[in-house]
Amino acid sequence: MLNQNFDRHRRLRNSAAMRDLVRETVLHTDDLIYPIFVKEGQEPKTEVTSMPGVFQFPLHELESEVATLIDLGIKAIILFGLPDDKDDVGSGAYHDHGIVQEAIRLVKRVAPEMIVIADTCLCEFTDHGHCGIFENGDVENDKSLELLKKTAISQAEAGADIIAPSNMMDGFVKIIREGLDEAGYNNIPIMSYAVKYASAFYGPFRDAANSAPQFGDRKTYQMDPANRLEALREAASDEREGADFLIVKPSLSYMDIIRDVRNQTNLPVVAYNVSGEYAMVKAASANGWIDEKRIVLEMLTSMKRAGVSLIITYFAKDVATYLKGDA
Repeated sequence: MLNQNFDRHRRLRNSAAMRDLVRETVLHTDDLIYPIFVKEGQEPKTEVTSMPGVFQFPLHELESEVATLIDLGIKAIILFGLPDDKDDVGSGAYHDHGIVQEAIRLVKRVAPEMIVIADTCLCEFTDHGHCGIFENGDVENDKSLELLKKTAISQAEAGADIIAPSNMMDGFVKIIREGLDEAGYNNIPIMSYAVKYASAFYGPFRDAANSAPQFGDRKTYQMDPANRLEALREAASDEREGADFLIVKPSLSYMDIIRDVRNQTNLPVVAYNVSGEYAMVKAASANGWIDEKRIVLEMLTSMKRAGVSLIITYFAKDVATYLKGDA
């Protein structure tokens, strides 16, 4: 006879109902933020080759996409703009009638209940593809801050609910917070890309946003993937300077960082499930190598288990469909 002096952990796994009863981490549609790429012009929406199911939308097709998201129960989006014209200072980013500003106005007009987050950066609008003013072989930090502040204010004026600066300039949260407050937008929160690594997982995004650097790289302002303690310093700085949310980007290879940041702060922590992570799953699924639904739900649940409150993900529509039981 076996010695039965051991723990019986399987008692809590012996049926689906029991597993549901003791489940510690639950993924909800309310956790999801869906990225949308909006382009100028009248051309129809264009699928991003490296991101199946993700499109660049002209303004006249944006309303239909927003209606689809509302039907799925998705309550928040983050907007990225694709301008027709670019220059060396990214003036389209802070123009009163820039593509992001016009997209914000449209969404708030047709779906005022939708939370609209504005990505606040210059890289999609500069002809060199960097996230600020490029001089003397590098991005000029302090000169770039003034343009980022102008961009944030123009997005708030257009009706953005949340400003999300993604440029990783030193002091960007402080300057944007001061600018918003001085302009009368003291109730607009900042969702800072507090911990953003110089990652190889961004490749498909740069196809989607037409934002690849024309020369050099972003390693002087985005973080070295080898560093952990630096992430805690970055997050702490942004919190001191007035951030209301802290983003960790990418997510899958940085679960340790998500947990570290979660343990350090009481602010909501946001994971950005980035384009390369999305594209790899879609490619493997298209080849029949994985069960896409199970993989996606496991990935996003693991992000919540690591400590995030919200997830920016291109899978948002898929996940909302899964959670409704329609797939």
